[in-house]
Amino acid sequence: MAEELTLVTGATGFVGSHVVRQLLRRGDRVRIFARNSSRKSNVEAFGCEIAIGDLKDPISLLRCVQGCRRVYHVAADYRLWAKYPQDIYDNNVGGTRNLLSACCEAGVEKVVYTSTVGTIGMRKDGLPADESTPVKLDDMIGHYKRSKFMAEQVTHEFAASGLPVVIVNPTTPVGPGDIKPTPTGRIILEFIKNRMPAYVDTGLNLVGVEDVAKGHLLAEEKGGIGDRYILGGENWSLEEILEALARICGKHMPRFRIPWILALTAGYLDNFFMGTVLRREPLIPLEGVRMARYKMYISSEKARKELGYSPQPAEKALQEAVDYFRYEWQPDSAQDRISNLRENTV
Repeated sequence: MAEELTLVTGATGFVGSHVVRQLLRRGDRVRIFARNSSRKSNVEAFGCEIAIGDLKDPISLLRCVQGCRRVYHVAADYRLWAKYPQDIYDNNVGGTRNLLSACCEAGVEKVVYTSTVGTIGMRKDGLPADESTPVKLDDMIGHYKRSKFMAEQVTHEFAASGLPVVIVNPTTPVGPGDIKPTPTGRIILEFIKNRMPAYVDTGLNLVGVEDVAKGHLLAEEKGGIGDRYILGGENWSLEEILEALARICGKHMPRFRIPWILALTAGYLDNFFMGTVLRREPLIPLEGVRMARYKMYISSEKARKELGYSPQPAEKALQEAVDYFRYEWQPDSAQDRISNLRENTV
């Protein structure tokens, strides 16, 4: 296949860097869209063209999209707390609208928008949810989820007006390249460092980040315009995840399981003193604790049937994540953490 130019936003982050890797394997010529301050260690070895811009700057977006047949919009402002919450909406909602407008003007042939499992409705009967589970904006917990839900609505508007865009909803990716790290990557890292004495009773859908990246390409090739596809793996309780990590690392499970109400109380207190009084990021993200009340079990059957999506076993992905944090991961500076916040997505 002849090289075709593809733009990837959020390419310096966790999922985005793996999307770039898969595109290069397919034979695409990739242009990376990034802010000048973005940490680029995940993509330095790729040798891709890097276009500097900002999602809030329509002129820079139009310049970077020119000549691209496809666009993967992976970038997101992923924060469970922000001193100025409006920034999250400006980046995730306004930035998505700006980019899709540029794609329309430039005549892009296909767009893949990376949303999150957080916009999927949860079933009250405890069974795995899917793309058809009813959900509304009021169901979204916190500014990040609300902004991503609203960005999906923007995407549907552009699809209805003729832009060929498809939506993917990754669940909880784990694996190498989690430089930030993500909240789940932080759990793995804390476990490895013996800094996790307790846990709460919750659950999530675990998937390898490489499978998520492959799912992006499948969605571009086979996905229906305006359709959503959950890119997930296996439904595990947090206790099962920690048991698997104990096997992989040769360590013991945390001793204590904290009642959710106790974790919620600690979250409120920490958010009051750190977030309200000191105006600093809390150690315990209240939105994360609120989300942990429910087991976020999900089905990826639609992606399997319509896209041919077939993820690897979740324990293999956990092993790869452990190997990365043990042997490759390097902590970034405080400034790197700040500049990288808007390059990652869940």
